[in-house]
Amino acid sequence: MGFLPTSVKEIKALGWEQPDIIIFTGDAYVDHPAFGAAVIGRVLENEGFKVAIVPQPNWRDDLRDFKKLGEPRLFFAVTAGNMDSMVNHYTAAKRLRSDDAYTPDGKAGFRPDYASVVYSQIIKKLYANTPLVIGGVEASLRRLTHYDYWSDSLKPSILVDSKADILVYGMGEKAIVEIANGLNNSVSLEALRKIPQTAYIDTNIEKYRKSNDAQILYSYDECVSDRLKFAANFKVIEQESNRINCKFLIEPIGRSGVVVNPPFKPATTEEIDSWYNLPYTRLPHPRYKGKTIPAWEMIKYSVNIHRGCFGGCSFCTISAHQGRFISSRSEQSILKEIEEIKKLPGFAGYLSDLGGPSANMYGMVPKDLSICAKCKRPSCIYPNICKNLNSSHERINNLYNQVRKVKGIKKAFVGSGIRYDLFITRKESKPEREYFENLFRYHVSGRLKVAPEHTSDVVLRLMRKPTFELFKQLKLWFDALNDKFRLKQQLIPYFISSHPGSTEQDMKQLAEETRKLNFKLEQVQDFTPTPMTLASTIYYTGINPYAGEKVYVARSVEEKRKQQSYFFWYKSERKTPFTQTKKRPPKGKPPIS
Repeated sequence: MGFLPTSVKEIKALGWEQPDIIIFTGDAYVDHPAFGAAVIGRVLENEGFKVAIVPQPNWRDDLRDFKKLGEPRLFFAVTAGNMDSMVNHYTAAKRLRSDDAYTPDGKAGFRPDYASVVYSQIIKKLYANTPLVIGGVEASLRRLTHYDYWSDSLKPSILVDSKADILVYGMGEKAIVEIANGLNNSVSLEALRKIPQTAYIDTNIEKYRKSNDAQILYSYDECVSDRLKFAANFKVIEQESNRINCKFLIEPIGRSGVVVNPPFKPATTEEIDSWYNLPYTRLPHPRYKGKTIPAWEMIKYSVNIHRGCFGGCSFCTISAHQGRFISSRSEQSILKEIEEIKKLPGFAGYLSDLGGPSANMYGMVPKDLSICAKCKRPSCIYPNICKNLNSSHERINNLYNQVRKVKGIKKAFVGSGIRYDLFITRKESKPEREYFENLFRYHVSGRLKVAPEHTSDVVLRLMRKPTFELFKQLKLWFDALNDKFRLKQQLIPYFISSHPGSTEQDMKQLAEETRKLNFKLEQVQDFTPTPMTLASTIYYTGINPYAGEKVYVARSVEEKRKQQSYFFWYKSERKTPFTQTKKRPPKGKPPIS
C-alpha cells in the first residue's frame, strides 16, 4: 500500500472527490509508527476513511498550503508534530536552534512557534464551519492552564487560542476513531463531547458543580493572580490523571470553562498490536527524494515495544502524555515488525533500538488493577517499588531471547533509557540478574546510557529519582561484567543542571562525585521547564505543591551558566550555550522543501 496523499494530484490518482479528513502536521510526513500523524492517518484509513496529510504548511505566504486540498468532508485535524514546537525551536537558554530534526535536511524555519495555535487559527479563518480537532504532544500538555517558559507566563488552555472544537490528549487512536465515526453518522459536536480522552470549552459549567464525578479547579484568572492556586491545581491534575477511575476536570475561564474528560482505559495488547501492524511503508514520502530527515534516520531501524511510563519523574512529560500504565505489544507483533525492517533499503542486520519510554518496563503491569483505581501515586517505583507492580523482567528476557534468534539480525541494541532501580535493588533475583547481564552482553553498542540525573539526595527527591548510591552499585556491577567478559564497554550517565532545588553547592558536589568515579561528563543538559510537569510548576511558583515548602530555583542566565560549568571541570576552555548566539531566520517565506 502507498502513502497517504499530500497533494491534489495524489488525491485524483486515488479517484477521490474529497478527503474525509485532512491532517495538518508540523513535521515532515514519514509513514512510520514513530510519527504521530502517520499513526493517526493509518488508524483512520483502517476504519474506512479517506485521509490526506499536509506536512509543514507555509503559514507566512498567501496560505495556499491550507487551501490546496479544499475542505474535508468531516473534519480538519492539527498537530504540531512529535515535539512541542517551542521545545523544538529553542534551547534551555531560549536561544533559537539552528536545526530541526523533523524537517528535510534538518533545516530550521519550517514551522511556527506555537504551531498548533497558528495552524488552527488559519484553518478556522478559512473554514469557520468545519470541525477542527487538535492533538499531539503540544496540545496534550497544554490542555489546561500551563506555565510557558518561553513567554515566562501562564497561558490558558490551548483550546482558548486555537479555537479548536475538540482536543484529543494522550495517545489518540481510540478518541480520533470515535470522533470520525460520530461525525460520519451526523452526530453533533456537542454530543461528541462525551468521548473519553477529549477536552472542550463549555459555556455552561454550573451543571458540573454538584457532580461527584467532577473536580472543579481554580480558574485561569485565579491561577494568574495567585501562584499557589496554580500549584494546587497541578497537584489535583496530576493525581487525577494517574488514577484508573479519575474525575472530569473543570477549569473555569471567564464565563466558560475547559472540560477534560477522563481517559480511556490503557490500551490492550490486542489494540496496540493492531495499530502497529498497519501497512506503514516505514519511509519518508517521495516528495523528500534526495533529502534526509534526521529524526527518521535515527529511528528507521528501531522498534518501539511498549507505551507509557510509571517512573513519574518530575521533569518528564511522558506520563502526562502517554500515561502511567504500560501497554505492551505482543512478541509476535514485535517480531513481525522486525521482519518488515529487514526489507528496508540499507538494513545491514543491526536494530538501533529495541525499547520504549523506559526500555525495561516492557510487560510490567499491576497485579490487581482494582488497587490502582484508587491510587494517586505519581510514580510506581519512587520512593519505592509498589508491591502491586509486577516488575519481573521475565517477559523482556524472553523477548530479547526471541529477537536474538531472528535470522538476519546481527545485533539488537537497546538505545532507549533503562530504569536501573527496577533491577539493581533485586540483585539476588534470577530474572533481574539475567536481564542486566544479557543487556550488557548482547544489546549494548559499547556504551550504555543511563540517567542518574543528579548526585544530591535533596534534588533527586524533587526529581523523584533514586539515590545516587544505586548508580554507584550499578557501576560496580557494570565494571564486574566488563572484567567477566573481558570487554571495555562504557557506562554513560545523563545529568541535569539548574533543576529546581539544585544549588551551586549541589553542582559542586556532583562534579566531585563524578570525578571520583572517573567520569568526564558528556551527556548533560540544562533544565528546560515544559508544560504540565511538577518541575515546571516548582520553577514558576517556587513552591513544591506536595510539601507546600519553598524551593530554590536557578533562574538567571548567570546562575544557570555557573551550574552548567561544573559538568566540565576537566576542560580548560569551553563554550556554553549561553555564550553562543543564534539568529532567527529572516521573516518571509520559509525555505522551499
